[in-house]
Formats: sequence, structure tokens, C-alpha cells
Amino acid sequence: MIGLGSMIGAGIFAALAPAARAAGSGLLIGLALAAVVAYCNATSSARLAVLYPESGGTYVYGRERLGDFWGYLAGWAFVVGKTASCAAMALTVGTYLWPGQAHAVAVAAVIVLTGVDYTGVQKSALLTRVIVVTVLAVLSAAVVASLTSRAADTARLEIGSDATAGGVLEAAGLLFFAFAGYARIATLGEEVRDPARTIPRAIPIALGITLVVYATVAVGVLSVLGPSDLAAAGAPLTDAARAAGADWLVPVVRIGAAVAALGSLLALILGVSRTTLAMARDRHLPHALAAVHPKFKVPHRAELLVGAVVAVAAATGDVRGAIGFSSFGVLAYYAIANASAWTLTPAEGRPARIIPALGLAGCLVLAFALPLSSVVTGTAVLVVGAAAYGTRRATARRQ
Repeated sequence: MIGLGSMIGAGIFAALAPAARAAGSGLLIGLALAAVVAYCNATSSARLAVLYPESGGTYVYGRERLGDFWGYLAGWAFVVGKTASCAAMALTVGTYLWPGQAHAVAVAAVIVLTGVDYTGVQKSALLTRVIVVTVLAVLSAAVVASLTSRAADTARLEIGSDATAGGVLEAAGLLFFAFAGYARIATLGEEVRDPARTIPRAIPIALGITLVVYATVAVGVLSVLGPSDLAAAGAPLTDAARAAGADWLVPVVRIGAAVAALGSLLALILGVSRTTLAMARDRHLPHALAAVHPKFKVPHRAELLVGAVVAVAAATGDVRGAIGFSSFGVLAYYAIANASAWTLTPAEGRPARIIPALGLAGCLVLAFALPLSSVVTGTAVLVVGAAAYGTRRATARRQ
């Protein structure tokens, strides 16, 4: 349930259109590729989480297995990538609730949820279940309406007929965004009975269910819109409901997408601010960000900084750009996770060698198959992070 709650959210509402622009009817092939890479990443992360059951994820794994720099770079990639994810989720709220004022709604959502996080109110397990059930109900209604409409009866879709290899890989990189969150399963090593057995079983089950849900939604939307209309859609599931003649479903889809995106945004702001806190404590980021509020017991400076950065990104960016940049950062993060898993010995629970090898190669290929602007910006941000690390180390040596 935790795995499904982490994956089945707003990503599917936002990522279909940019992926369709890249791959056309090869969208489903790209979805399958993204799922394979996600499975390798999650399996590698799970084995590492059993060995290092502490907060920080690949920030810890990279530091312990590859060295301090690689742990830092993983943390940096996570912070910048997930900050972009926050912007994408905020823009998804705006696009579905009020398309004409998407940026204004996005900024308002960021401000409100940052305020909620500041007071220490966290999304509970009950709220996670409510969001998952709501999203699945909305997606099911949209799929049924799409597949039973007259538009679907007359549609002819040849899977992959107009796709190119580069377009499919780009789509896979963009759709990887919709699977982000599965590693939350891998971080539960301290809280699960028999984690060495339970976590490796939970990951493929959750990923498998999510892939079936996403593939069904993609087929339904493609059946009524076709690749070209889906590529041009601002709010794909809303457009699909309208094209299927189910106008009554449009407000339901809007509300469902907003609920999913708000839930994801709340959790993302929490996660990014906590990773920022951990890096600030290790002085990889300004130490002032490590401050914890005396009353609310939250990293209030980190939360305010993250909220401000996300608000600016949501006010000035677009969904496709945010998804691409987020995917680049998160793929870099998991590339380091796979490289870390490669160093495990059989006694440490190393997975089959093919898994971290395929995961590492897949992350790198998908990262550099993303839109050129995402690759250039993402690479530049990682270089800036590496330079900051080098400068800090050089300063420390001189002192």
C-alpha cells in the first residue's frame, strides 16, 4: 500500500502528454522501458536499504559504498530533481483546476502547503489511502468512459507505428517521473518485519500493479484522443473525458488530479526539506538550513527555502520542462544507487549483477535521451553542485 501510495498519484495526470509528443503511438513502449528501469532501481535500493536502514537513501548509500563525493552528488541530485517535481505537481494542480491561471494557482498551492508543513502537520497513512482510492476511482472512471465511447470504437491505433527509437527513449525518461516514489518502500528497513524478505517482494508487486494501471490509462486515453491530440493536450484525462462524451466526468477528473497533485506536493516538500536538513547538518549545504523550529520541531529554514524556490519555478516554468529536469536529477540519483549496489558482496545481499548493471545503464541512457534543454540544465546543475563540493573541501583543507 505504501508503494502504491508513493507511485499512483499525479504523475500519470501530467506525464502522458509530453511523453506522447516525444513517442507518438510508441508511448506504451516507453512506459514499459521506464518500468524496467524503475524495477532495477528499486531492487538495488531495497538491498542497500536492508544494509543501511537509516534516513537519507542514496545520499547514505553513495557515501558508504563509493565515497563522500558520490553520496553528496546523489543528495544534490535528489534535492534539485525533487524540487522540480514539486513545481511539476504544483503546475498540475493549476492546469486541472484553472487552466487559464495555472501559474497563479500553482504558486498559491505551494504557499499553502509550505505553511502546512511548517506547522509540523504531515500526511498520515490514512490520508495516503484516501488519496490512492480517490485517484484509482477517477482513473477507472476515465478509462471506462474512454474505452466504451464511440470515439474509441472508431479509433485505430497501431502501437509504435509512428515512433522512433530516440522518441521512445525520451518518452521513457519523461514517464519515469510517474514511477518516482517507489524507493519509499526501500527506506522502511527499520520498520518492517523481516525486511530482507518483505521489501524485495513488495517492490515488484507494487511496480507491477502500477504498470498495469498506467498502461490501462494510457490505452484508454490514446483510444479516444490518438497520439497527436494527446500530445497537444494540456490536461490529458480531462480532454479524454470530454472527447468520450462524458462531460459529467470532467469536473471529477479535475478534482481527482488536484487531490493527487496536492498530496504528492505535500509529501515532496516534506522529503526535500528533510534531505536539505541532512545535507546542511553535514555542511554540504549552508549550516543555517539545519535549524529546527523550537515549537514545531521542523526544519523551518529549509522548508521556507524549498517553498520559495518551488514557488519561483512554478511561476516561471512549464510542466514539460519541470518533468524533464526532475527526471534528469532523479535518474542521476538512481544511477549512483545502482553503482552502489554493484559493490555489494553476496554476503551483503547483492542482487543479481544484471540488475544494477541494467539499472545504471538505463538511468544514464534515459537521462541523456530527455529533451536537450533538460539535459543541458540538469548537467549544469550537477556541475555547479560538484564545483561547490570541491570549493568547500579546498577551503576546509586550507583551514
